[in-house]
Amino acid sequence: MTGVTIVTTSGADGQPRGFTANSFTSLSIEPPLLLICIGKGAASREVFESARGFAVNILSEHQKDTSVLFASKRPDKFQHTTWRPGPFGNPLIDSAAAWFDCARHQVIDAGDHIILIGHIEAFSYTDANPLGYARGGYITLGLEQAAVNAASSASRTIVGAILESDNRLVLLPDHRPNGLSLPEVGRSGSSGSASRLHALLAQDGIDATLGFLFAVFENPGSGEQCIYYRGEALLHARGRPVLASFDDIPWDRLPDEATRSMLRRYAAERKLGRFKVYSGDHRQGTVKAVE
Repeated sequence: MTGVTIVTTSGADGQPRGFTANSFTSLSIEPPLLLICIGKGAASREVFESARGFAVNILSEHQKDTSVLFASKRPDKFQHTTWRPGPFGNPLIDSAAAWFDCARHQVIDAGDHIILIGHIEAFSYTDANPLGYARGGYITLGLEQAAVNAASSASRTIVGAILESDNRLVLLPDHRPNGLSLPEVGRSGSSGSASRLHALLAQDGIDATLGFLFAVFENPGSGEQCIYYRGEALLHARGRPVLASFDDIPWDRLPDEATRSMLRRYAAERKLGRFKVYSGDHRQGTVKAVE
């Protein structure tokens, strides 16, 4: 996973320029230096190469749209976001989690890129969670932290997954007569964990790739902390796994309303092709987009 930044500068004409980048590198503490790289084919390469400096804006978890905007080739990016000149004059994006305003220190030719080394003239940071990027999608560290907090709480933790195989939902028989559950661990015995979940899946001949978090919530009735991921599965053996069509999920065989509510949301978001993360309890919470 990397953070998401917008690198900005002002051209000779005074017009702001910027682009989205998913990395920059701290180079030196004394003097305080950092570096960024720009492809020689980039439209803004000459502007950055000749500018007196640049700023690195580390985006907060609510600024995905800003990241997408500055990753585009739109010429009016700065007309659709709020910004201000920094202490050294480079554009700073409002509500960023942190920023570094830099003077140009050195420009290095490096193959098909140029390396811009900046001397940090000013910086600032906030308590906002940064926006992250991994496996082709955006993630929010605040929601990942919710999973960590749930797993480290004194309450029992259930860890499970909503898995698809051949575009169908993977379910497993549970202890109830004719009952079905999502693959999960922690309802009995010790609390669940990702390693225990992987062991259960392997035992049932399920080769699963767990992706992003889908839900983190507390069940007030039982006090259980619940963490569910979404992912893909390959079934290597016939047996316990039951594959259900998303148009015909056996709702009455599922263990509780929390599971049914979560799966209804998953099915709806699956049709839209846009998943979000839920954090709260099984009745009320916050849903945030991460892709």
